[in-house]
Amino acid sequence: MAQNTVNGISTTNLSGFAQKVRNDASSGIVGFAVTTDWEGGTRSLTTVNGWTMAGRKLTKNFEIPADEPPELLGNNTAPNPQELLLAAMNACMTVGYVATAAMMGVEIKSLKIHASGNLDLRGFLGLDDSVKPGYDTLDYEVIIEGNGTPEQFEQIHEIVTKTSPNRWNVANAIQLHSKLTCISAK
Repeated sequence: MAQNTVNGISTTNLSGFAQKVRNDASSGIVGFAVTTDWEGGTRSLTTVNGWTMAGRKLTKNFEIPADEPPELLGNNTAPNPQELLLAAMNACMTVGYVATAAMMGVEIKSLKIHASGNLDLRGFLGLDDSVKPGYDTLDYEVIIEGNGTPEQFEQIHEIVTKTSPNRWNVANAIQLHSKLTCISAK
């Protein structure tokens, strides 16, 4: 079968994969996990040691550092957790824009997503119970250039808005289940 590559994406492989998941939903179940270790002060290091697809463990090894700027008691050695959250949302949407455009035969020359939001630290610091520790709103702008028409780019934007996992996770409440394991020095 001939390969057709647009925007660095094999549309042949993507179509084949989508068909495989359509025929067997279990082949599209993926799982991700990370472990974060405190490294002192406001610095942490997250490790990625693998993921699962269709019940199969696949390996990968990455480290993701995080720190706060000095104004927030850190040493500014890495992006802070809020910047990593926005980066994860933007990166996920970027995959969606590139893949969707490729499947439509639209070549992207450049793509940039700028995301921003404001937090009120009174919530994080526990100074005012009426102030939540998170965002009220996030804003993002997608700047895309390519050989598509404005109508095609609008359609791509609508598809990504509907299907991006990290955009969805940020825009919607998801259940979190926590467990605390304490190892006491006493």
